[in-house]
Amino acid sequence: MKIGILASPTKRNAWENKETPSSTYSWVQDNEGHEHYDVFLDLDFDDNSYRLQDYLTNTHTTFILGAVKCTLESAAVGLNIPHDWKGIGINALPTFLERNTLECTNPYQLAGISLKELADLLGYPNIEVVGSRVGLITPRVICMIINEAFYTVQEGTANREDINQAMRLGTNYPKGPFEWCEAMGLQNVYEVLEAMYNDTKDERYKICSLLKQEYLLGK
Repeated sequence: MKIGILASPTKRNAWENKETPSSTYSWVQDNEGHEHYDVFLDLDFDDNSYRLQDYLTNTHTTFILGAVKCTLESAAVGLNIPHDWKGIGINALPTFLERNTLECTNPYQLAGISLKELADLLGYPNIEVVGSRVGLITPRVICMIINEAFYTVQEGTANREDINQAMRLGTNYPKGPFEWCEAMGLQNVYEVLEAMYNDTKDERYKICSLLKQEYLLGK
């Protein structure tokens, strides 16, 4: 089984630090040549969803596409999906790639290779198939917690370290909200919240002004 992976340096580092190592794979520099692989992972698809038009021309390869800020369906609007095209969306954000669980969507009912076999091949003992929606489940929850933590700091209720410690000790989370934000990347947190708000217009996802300010300062 020949596996190719396209990823930014941050996501490449996350992949290489997975809890369970994956099968033999090759890093690629761009999305050209995907037809030479049995499985092709584009961990940066979220920020480059235009690539789907190219991927849809290849019905030989199984595509694993990082899709949290968008869905495969929204990226495919106006495009023709071949009936035998094979692809799923996954949670490819830093801190989630490293887990032993592959969180994925399967809107096109992947056939030809079972999802469990695919997860095992990629080094994930567990798989969780979730509904295809912006934010998936885990990123949605964590980004909302981070956003609320920024509101708490902005209101002067508590400082960042106290909030981190309270989350670790009170909920047994592996990281506090601000630690998680740093590990995931503030840009990713902001863009996931922005995508969820634009998709739903739900006030729960409205970005805290302090978070937005720090995001803009870091650009």
